[in-house]
Amino acid sequence: MASRQPRHASPPAGGRPRDPHIDTAVLDATLAVLDESGYTALSLEDIARRAGTTRPAIYRRWRGRARLALAALAVRLDVAEVPDSGCTLCDLGEGLGVFIAAFGAIRPDVLGPLLAECAPDPELHTEFMATLFDPPRAAVARMLDRAVARGDLRADIDRELVLDMLGSLIHYRALFGHAPTSNTEVESAIEALLRGIATDYPALVEHSRQLQAAHAPHP
Repeated sequence: MASRQPRHASPPAGGRPRDPHIDTAVLDATLAVLDESGYTALSLEDIARRAGTTRPAIYRRWRGRARLALAALAVRLDVAEVPDSGCTLCDLGEGLGVFIAAFGAIRPDVLGPLLAECAPDPELHTEFMATLFDPPRAAVARMLDRAVARGDLRADIDRELVLDMLGSLIHYRALFGHAPTSNTEVESAIEALLRGIATDYPALVEHSRQLQAAHAPHP
């Protein structure tokens, strides 16, 4: 799912082209520190030492540790195209599962402190949302739009509210880390939601069962 192309790096101001190997080494080192110690322990000096480069070289690419952390997390959370099997129940379950797994790989003591640092700065806050929260939201929005177009979901649904409800399942637990989100909980949440917005929920369940039976290995 993840791309190795760094994001949010400042463009070079001229002179020699920037070495992409340094970019990759810095992002890898940043993820390692975030995984080991959380966001509060992140320092450009430590990252420079681990990546075999210098603090000024990092700062030329990312203006401060918040933007560096966002660039590294963007690599981990890079969102592939969402499922489009024609099965609304299947696609929502698989799509949300991908995002939950990705956010589950980020420690709560990374997301919380990083948000706290970005929140007072409107530009940083916008970058935080655009990097970590908007891509999964847009991916799920595409799934919902296709489901509406197929007639599986009611055309009068409040899409933004539905996205908030689905996103809260992922983001609330990712930020606070108070409980894991299992596949069973995902299925229960999708069921509760679809019972209210589906045109024919039993038909969606039956379609999902038929697809599973068709792809099940034969004895």
